[in-house]
Amino acid sequence: MFAFPRRLLAALLLACASLAQAAAPMATAQAPGYYRIMLGDFQITALSDGTHPFPVDTVMTNITQPQAIQDLADVDLKLPVQGSINAFLINTGSKLILVDAGAGALYGPCCGKLMAHLRAAGYQPEQVDEVLLTHLHKDHAGGIMQNNAAAFPNAVLRLSQAEADYWLTPANKAKAPEFLSTFFDAAQAAVAPYQAAGRYQPYKDFGPLEPGIEALPAPGHTPGHAAYLVQSKSQQLLIWGDIVHVAGIQFPHPSATLKYDSSEPDAQGTRARLLELVTGKQLMIGAAHIAFPGLGHVRLHKGEYEWLPLNYDETPANQR
Repeated sequence: MFAFPRRLLAALLLACASLAQAAAPMATAQAPGYYRIMLGDFQITALSDGTHPFPVDTVMTNITQPQAIQDLADVDLKLPVQGSINAFLINTGSKLILVDAGAGALYGPCCGKLMAHLRAAGYQPEQVDEVLLTHLHKDHAGGIMQNNAAAFPNAVLRLSQAEADYWLTPANKAKAPEFLSTFFDAAQAAVAPYQAAGRYQPYKDFGPLEPGIEALPAPGHTPGHAAYLVQSKSQQLLIWGDIVHVAGIQFPHPSATLKYDSSEPDAQGTRARLLELVTGKQLMIGAAHIAFPGLGHVRLHKGEYEWLPLNYDETPANQR
C-alpha cells in the first residue's frame, strides 16, 4: 500500500484546514423586527419600524445633563442612544388592529421598516381593519401613508378628536414653536388619504372603541395623546405611546420631560398617574420607544421605577 510521506500529509492537512476556515463576508441585516405574544384570546405582534439616534443631550428637559448622562451610565448606555420606534398589531380573531405605524419615510433611511416586518410576520397591509394612533407625531403617524396614499387601504383611521383638532388646525401651527412646523405638515399629509376615502373616524370621547380595546386620555406629550388598554380574558396590556422616551432616564427620574412635550406639567402628571396605575395593577406595557419589542412590566423598587422586559420565548405564541 502506498503511504504519503509525513511531511506531505501534514502540508495537505494544513492546506485543507486553511480552506475550511477561509474568511466569510459579514452579514449586516438584523432578524425581521417582529415578536408575538398571546393576551388571552388576542394575539399581539410587536413590530419594529427601526431605530434612530435619540438626541438625549439636546431634547431632555427638567433634568440636568450630568444627571441624564449618569442615568444612562447606570444602565450601561452612553451617548448617542439608539431609540426604538415600535408599533403593535392586535389580532382579536375578528379584526386586525394596528396601534401606531412608525415613521414611514419621514425619518430617513433609519426607519420605515414596519411594512416589511408586518409582511414578515405573516400579514398584508390590506388585511388591517383599523389603525389607532396614540398621537399624530411623525414617528407614529408617518407610516400610515405611502407615496401620498393610504398605506393601509382598507383600514379605518382612528385617533382622539382633541389630537386631530390640534394638529389639523392651521392656526395652531402658527402659534407653535418653529421646530414643530413640519410636524403639522406631516400630520395633515398622513391623514388626508383616509379623509378622502371616508375612512377617517376620530373619536370624541375616550372609552371602549372595540370589544376588548379602550382608549384612555394621556395628555401632555401632545394635547390629545391617547393610550389603549387591551383586555382579553383576565389579561391586560396598556399600549401607552410616548409616556416614556428614554427608559434609563425617565424611570428613575419620571419628572424628566422633552422639549417636544406640548405641556411639560401635563406630561409629568400623566406619566406619574400611569406609572402608579401599571405598577398597582401589574399591567403589561407596550411602549413605543423602549428597546424593541417594547413589551414588559414596571416595578417600584427602592423608591425608583424599573423596567422589566418580558423574557424572550421562542415557543409559538398560541402554544404558550
